[in-house]
Amino acid sequence: MQWANFLAKEAATNGLSLEQTAAFARYFKTENLGKNEAKLASELKVDIAAFRKWIGEVYDKFAQNYPELAISNSRNKLQKLQAFLSAKYNSELDILKPLAAMKLLKTLVVRERLQQKAWFARRICKFLGYLPLALELVGRYLDKIPDLSLETLLKRLEKKRVEHEPVVNANSLISYEYGVAEAFELNWEQLDENAQSFGCLLSLCALADIPLSVETIEDDQKQQLNKKAIDDLLELHLLQQKSKGIYRLNPLIRQLFQMKLDQSSEADEAKTKFAAMMLEVAKLIPQQPNPEDILNLTPHIPHIAEVATNLSQYLGDENLITLFTKLAWFYQSQGLYQQAETWLQQCVELTQNRLGLEHADVATSLSNLALLYESTGRYSEAEPLLEQALELRKRLLGEENTDVATNLSYLALIYESTGRYSEAEPLYQQALELWKRLVGEEHPNVATSLNNLAALYCYTRRYSEAEPLLKQALKLRKRLLGEEHIDVGTSLNNLAQLYESTGRYSEAEPLYQQALELSKRLLGNNHPDVAISLNNLAALYRYRGRYRKAKPLFEQALKICERTLGISHPTTMTVRTNYTSFLREVYN
Repeated sequence: MQWANFLAKEAATNGLSLEQTAAFARYFKTENLGKNEAKLASELKVDIAAFRKWIGEVYDKFAQNYPELAISNSRNKLQKLQAFLSAKYNSELDILKPLAAMKLLKTLVVRERLQQKAWFARRICKFLGYLPLALELVGRYLDKIPDLSLETLLKRLEKKRVEHEPVVNANSLISYEYGVAEAFELNWEQLDENAQSFGCLLSLCALADIPLSVETIEDDQKQQLNKKAIDDLLELHLLQQKSKGIYRLNPLIRQLFQMKLDQSSEADEAKTKFAAMMLEVAKLIPQQPNPEDILNLTPHIPHIAEVATNLSQYLGDENLITLFTKLAWFYQSQGLYQQAETWLQQCVELTQNRLGLEHADVATSLSNLALLYESTGRYSEAEPLLEQALELRKRLLGEENTDVATNLSYLALIYESTGRYSEAEPLYQQALELWKRLVGEEHPNVATSLNNLAALYCYTRRYSEAEPLLKQALKLRKRLLGEEHIDVGTSLNNLAQLYESTGRYSEAEPLYQQALELSKRLLGNNHPDVAISLNNLAALYRYRGRYRKAKPLFEQALKICERTLGISHPTTMTVRTNYTSFLREVYN
């Protein structure tokens, strides 16, 4: 396969737009690798800002399908993508020398069988384009039919080429795939209907490792059928096993299985089934996944993303928002806000187009995107989305609704974050009273509303009003959610801040320490909430003159913020300001 053709295939596979494809192909074209961005942009007749935007979007789309690309700083993204593409290209297509091809075939087929018909063996290698994948497929086919002569095999391959040629032309497949296509056709015929259907179902997975665990299937008969299908596919080299429970489809095999599926009457049924399977996995993603959750869910993310990108039409309207929101939670929890934003923006667009502008799920998708903007300090972008969502919910659901109560709190948070305390307070109070009326006093959302209103009182130095609310919220959360919950950590931090603000440092310190350890256990060491806890404890040590304890905590907090939020995020700037002020105080 030529490099340009490979890039075109990758662009199509990853759903790049026309503009993104043009920038992608231009940037990674072999003869352009030494050129600067300005030159490449001029060749496309666009300004450099648009070119950089397209290239950034290209990386994000690849990162959605390949989680290993998502963890990368901005300075080495394109180098990392170049290395990834090069490795993928080389793994897909290793054309052998004729002698090397014969040598490979000899390892796959009984030597005597080849020696008797060496001339036919050489013709078969040539026919297959000296491609290792095609040779491997043919070797497995011969092993399956021990009495088949090489002459008959060659005739079957030639016949398949004649049959396959119109399909190849119709699908714009390039010439190097011919050998693989014919070998695939022969092996396909060796599969029973169950294995054929299973292979087609797997082809709907993303081009990534596929986690398969038949042991978790409760139906014994279905478990045996799936196990046999996997064994049959492995035997014919139509599926590769990387490790226990982890498999992979070669990109070309995946494409050929997809063609088989699209030609069958079962295509819609299979795609609906696969979309439903990935939806069930997506539902396992919590809003705040801990490190163990992330580790367990990571192998499934490319396949969930594949459904969101290419098969969302096979999800029911009632499930549409769930898939995108869960993907966003997965990335947002790790501080990968750009990836999360992409999914939430797609969710807004898709729900509006599919459900219409007057739908409750549209309000939810607007609210989810707004909350991401709020968490990254983009308040001016968040506010109109929340106002739009609130009006939509009131209109569709009425004033007395839990979604309205939630929306009131979110909008109040924006007002609070932008210093508009007099606008925030009545919204927090409305939300608290509404929650009490709707769900009663003993509910986690009542605790959250208490905490929110108390935090506002703290910002406005109304500590005597804030303290009983914070204590009530903490007690309620522990009782309803248990000690090991992130909301308990938030309450601990807020109560500690109140104690610190009122000079009760000995009471504040153990609460800050508890909140820090809890956030580390639940979120891992590299999360913005951990940075906030570190900053809070460092600030307390600073005010008490314990500088040796404060300095490493400030440094850790700043490093985490810069890595996860970026250098210009409000939280990063606050932590940096605190650290700079601390250094001036200590060393001047």
